[in-house]
Amino acid sequence: MRAPLPDLPAEPFFLKTDQGTRFCLYHHPRFTHECRGALIYIHPFGDEMNKSRRMAAMQARAFAAAGFGVLQIDLFGCGDSSGEFREARWNIWKQDLLAARKWIGDRTKAPISLWGLRLGALLALDFARSSPQGIHGIILWQPVISGESFLTQFLRLQLANEMLVGGQEKKGSTHALRSALAAGKILEVAGYELPPELASAIDGLKAMELAVRGMRIHWFEVVAEEGRGLPPSAKKVVDAWKQNEVDLHMHLVACLPFWATQEISECAALVSATTSAYLPGHE
Repeated sequence: MRAPLPDLPAEPFFLKTDQGTRFCLYHHPRFTHECRGALIYIHPFGDEMNKSRRMAAMQARAFAAAGFGVLQIDLFGCGDSSGEFREARWNIWKQDLLAARKWIGDRTKAPISLWGLRLGALLALDFARSSPQGIHGIILWQPVISGESFLTQFLRLQLANEMLVGGQEKKGSTHALRSALAAGKILEVAGYELPPELASAIDGLKAMELAVRGMRIHWFEVVAEEGRGLPPSAKKVVDAWKQNEVDLHMHLVACLPFWATQEISECAALVSATTSAYLPGHE
């Protein structure tokens, strides 16, 4: 008979890397004699990270209660980790995941999976494609479909701010902002100093091209209401992945887009669906 551990808070620590430290939270599995698996949580981009902290904590606790260990890591230049956002690079973030995988792999022999939200989902896929060894599976929460579209939406935050400051007169365009990035200028958008190198990497990301074979992938898509189907852009990716023999399992969950709501919001249905899908026997 397995003895459950008390509902302990996550263990905070700083993970040493070649480029400073990364702030981490580790949720211990709540069984003393078995760790069913381990997951590395990859947070979304910019303010979506802050809006999603409650949901990430809820899901991490649910996984821990089901016997999984969960490592949450603040990537370089994000949260309480070393570095400034203006110094962040896509490849540095992938190195962060390599360090996270090594840390958790040194502590358990259980299979290690990735769990990414929004742009973090694309980072999970890209990392798994380049470093597939030691990755058991991937959970995607509302993955970004096009890095180009995502970057355009992010840049529009700056245009919206300019309109608020300057009245109704439009002072710029996303084309002008993209031209500034192409010229090597760091842009401040919604309080984040966006470096051109990171913007270029994001701009080139396409979920269609990040198919990962050889492991099970659970894709959770948030929809506005029960019975609503996938958006056409996401359906194209799903169809292409399946033709490419990706072991993909789709889940549609009706709830608010918690990563973008004005007030912090929750989606218990998503936590329940994700936990159920990843339990042994259901993977």
